[in-house]
Amino acid sequence: MNAALIALRAIVLREALRFVRQRGRFVAALVRPLIWLLVFAAGFRAALGLSITPPYQTYITYEVYIVPGLCGMIALFNGMQSSLSLVYDREMGSMRLLLTSPLPRWWLLFCRLLASTAISILQTYCFLAVAAAFGIQLPVWGYVAVLPALVVAGIMLGALGLALSSLIRQLENFAGVMNFVIFPMFFLSTALYPLWKMAESSTLLRDICALNPFTHAVELIRFALYGQFNGPALGWTVLAGTVFLGLAFWGYDPARGLLRRKG
Repeated sequence: MNAALIALRAIVLREALRFVRQRGRFVAALVRPLIWLLVFAAGFRAALGLSITPPYQTYITYEVYIVPGLCGMIALFNGMQSSLSLVYDREMGSMRLLLTSPLPRWWLLFCRLLASTAISILQTYCFLAVAAAFGIQLPVWGYVAVLPALVVAGIMLGALGLALSSLIRQLENFAGVMNFVIFPMFFLSTALYPLWKMAESSTLLRDICALNPFTHAVELIRFALYGQFNGPALGWTVLAGTVFLGLAFWGYDPARGLLRRKG
């Protein structure tokens, strides 16, 4: 147990130091959702009408609606950024060195996942603070209630990145994976539009959005920001995270996964 905690501390500290030294990564994590909030939302404010749907008790502006989705965007991009760093570490050899530790491989990978989730949560709270400075007011208790939702969503999306990193053999292939994973997950979700708005366009599109794990992560965050519990969203997010984590452990198993294939 002591060795496991030492490994957790070392991995989290290493990822924290890497994040601190990569200032551009932190700035990009804030600029990306802020552009959507201040530019995209302003353009769609008059064009998109929103009805009163849970967890909202009254009509809201479009900027308020997309804040949970942008929180999910931060977790999603951070999970992919984590997978990129894993691929880089594997090419440089440091990942293989880590996995030769006498500790269980699943624990080492889980420590890396926890470190990525912690960074994602920090970025999200910084974004919420900047959004509040621009007039996006949320319930005060929501900033505390959303923490468990951010942890669950961050672990699920980080596990997705971990699973993808076990499939990406070269760093050059990462851009293609982003195009085929990140953008469909983000746009085919409730991050930008509610499901009833999707149904007005296409029932099939609405069903695809409802099956998207990212949709449930966003809704979990959305309800938590207003101090409400969304059981179905939590259940689907945990289920998706468990599947992604299982795929990641399988992918990094030298007896069956990528490491055996690369020899």
